[in-house]
Amino acid sequence: GWRPQLAVDYASLIEYNQLDQADFVLDSEILRISFGAVRNLGSRAFVQLGGSIGGAYSGFLDGVLDWYHDALGITVSEREQRPQDRFLYNITLPDGQSIQHSSNAMFLGDVSVGVGVRHTPGLQSVLSLTLPTATGPAGYGKGVPSVALLNTLRAPVSPRLLFEGSVGVGLTPSYGQMSSFQRTTFLALSSGLRHRLWENQALYANLFYHSPYYNGTSLPALDRRELSLDFGWILATGAGTEWRIGLTEDLEPGGPGIDLVFRVGRSF
Repeated sequence: GWRPQLAVDYASLIEYNQLDQADFVLDSEILRISFGAVRNLGSRAFVQLGGSIGGAYSGFLDGVLDWYHDALGITVSEREQRPQDRFLYNITLPDGQSIQHSSNAMFLGDVSVGVGVRHTPGLQSVLSLTLPTATGPAGYGKGVPSVALLNTLRAPVSPRLLFEGSVGVGLTPSYGQMSSFQRTTFLALSSGLRHRLWENQALYANLFYHSPYYNGTSLPALDRRELSLDFGWILATGAGTEWRIGLTEDLEPGGPGIDLVFRVGRSF
């Protein structure tokens, strides 16, 4: 039958790129509730569906993050230049174009449909199509269909340690106000480990890389690659069900980027 999955991500974001010919300021808190399901078509093939509900807000975490930075002795000048819990999403491009996106309480995200094949018990490939079903304002959805191929390898390193890595490629046609700066082909890589502490509990850490989304804006937050670290704790509760609680830290591009993402998920 169908095996559902549910995940909740809540992120505090701050980007403050100001140059002579361009600037990009993003100060927001983002909610994403992701849901999906997988169904086997046989011993090797399967189909999967995915969608999400999202929101972009002024938020409430700025004071908590100021305390978090002070406690660790971290100075984030970008946060100090912005008022607490105030939404702003503004881009000024080198060609003089100015783009502003508004906050939005709740909207549907894009929907994806995929077909997968398990080549071996530890290696699988998924070809997916994402449809532009987002109902939010401009800037919160792709606006065009896109396709991607993701290959994932899982291999035991020891009885308690499991490696998982992936290689993905994607194609998204340019669309919208920033179409002249958008890249259309993308590469994604991941590498991670899961260490089983006890019979039903484990720690995990994954390093994610994504190629740049834009080119020629002169803004580091848009033109550079993305590199992030995802880590946390897994609790298995029987019959294949898992709870995941974790954090994501943005490592690149330079600057604070996504300051902190709280993650909670469950697979059934």
